Amino acid sequence: MSELTRKASYEFNKLQKRLRREVGQAIADFNMIEHGDKVMVCLSGGKDSYTLLDILLALRASAPVHFDIVAVNLDQKQPGFPEHVLPTYLDSIDVPYEVIEEDTYSIVKRVVPEGKTTCALCSRLRRGILYGYAQRHGVTKIALGHHRDDMLETFFLNLFYGGKLKSMPPKLVSDDGKNIVIRPLAYSREKDIARYAEAKAFPIIPCNLCGSQENLQRKVVKQMMQDWDKKFPGRIETMFRALQNVVPSHLVDRELFDFAALVADGVANEDGDRAFDKESFRDPEPDQDDVIPSSGRLNIVQL
Repeated sequence: MSELTRKASYEFNKLQKRLRREVGQAIADFNMIEHGDKVMVCLSGGKDSYTLLDILLALRASAPVHFDIVAVNLDQKQPGFPEHVLPTYLDSIDVPYEVIEEDTYSIVKRVVPEGKTTCALCSRLRRGILYGYAQRHGVTKIALGHHRDDMLETFFLNLFYGGKLKSMPPKLVSDDGKNIVIRPLAYSREKDIARYAEAKAFPIIPCNLCGSQENLQRKVVKQMMQDWDKKFPGRIETMFRALQNVVPSHLVDRELFDFAALVADGVANEDGDRAFDKESFRDPEPDQDDVIPSSGRLNIVQL
C-alpha cells in the first residue's frame, strides 16, 4: 500500500468514526431510538440520506438495543428520474426497502404558477404520503437526513425572515400528531457528510430534476455561513452550541419567562443580570474534529 493510499485510508477511518460517534451521541442525547423501534429512513438519493442510512446500519450492528430499519423512497414521477438507481443500490447492501410511486409532480405543476418555486407544495405532499406509509406499516420513528448546518440555516432563516428564534429540532412529533420524526445527523457537519459520501461513492441523484428554483433565502444564508466558516474558524461550532444553551430570562419572550413576577429576593444568582458590566466575548476556538456536543449521557452504541 502506498503512502498516499495509507493516508487516505487513515483519514476515511477517522471521518467514519467521527460520524458514527456523533450519530450515536445524538441518538442517546435525545432518546431517538429505543428497543423494538422500526425506523423508516427517508432516502432521497442525496448525500445526506445515503450517509444517514449507512451510519444507522453500521450502528445497529453493535447497538445494545434491537431496532429494525426500512429505507423508503418516494418516486414523485419527475421527468428524468433514474428509477433504477436506488433499487440497484439498496439491493446491493441487502436492506429492506420500498419505493412509493406517486405522481405529485403533475399536481404541483398544475397548481403552482409557472416560474414560482414548487418546493413548499411538493414538500407538503411528500410529507403526507410518507406519514401515511409510516402509519400503515407500523413505523415508530421517521429518520430524516438533516444535519447541523441545516439546523443553523433554518435558525437564521427564521431570525432574518420569520421573526422567530426557531430551528429544526433533532426530535419532534409530526404535525399530524401521529409520528415521531428524528434527525440523527443533528451533530454532524455538512462538509464531513459530503466527504463521506464522496469516499463511499454513493450513486447521488440530482435534486433539481423538477426544474424548481432553489430557495433564494436559504441560498443566501448558506453562503453567509460558508463565508463565516472560512474567515472565522470555530464560529459555526459556537453558534450551534448557542442553540443548546438558551437563557430565557435574557430574552424578551413573556410567555417563556415571567418577567412580571420578578422580585429582588436577596438571594445571589449566578445567572442574574449584571446590568452595568461591559460584556466580554472572545473569538471561538477552531473546530476540533474529536469534540462534539454532549449531554454527558452514554451512547446507545458501543463503538
